Amino acid sequence: MTSRIAQWTLDVQDVDVMARFWSAVLGYRINRGGDGNAKLYPPDDAPGAPPVWLQASAGPKSGKNRTHPDLVVTGGEDQAAEVDRLLSLGARRADVGQTGDEGFTVLADPEGNEFCVLRGQPG
Repeated sequence: MTSRIAQWTLDVQDVDVMARFWSAVLGYRINRGGDGNAKLYPPDDAPGAPPVWLQASAGPKSGKNRTHPDLVVTGGEDQAAEVDRLLSLGARRADVGQTGDEGFTVLADPEGNEFCVLRGQPG
């Protein structure tokens, strides 16, 4: 018996801002529940992609994330173009000690949660 990742859950302060950001980043559709949270569902052309649960949280993020998503570019775009697109959506560059020689770029979402944009498929 094994387990599989069913969804990515992220505690957020501003559910609306974060739902708009992550839905634009991932191309997911937003489903706002009546409980103050939001669930983001992948598009039909992304079978097996996990949904994202944005859970309202009382406090701000503190410190570096211990886990984070690694994103890979789809649709024939290059990694640098995708980083530029994500920056235009509200992401910002993040320094977590990388040297610049890595195969990824580290960004943070509007609430400071780090994530990586890979230059290719994970190896």
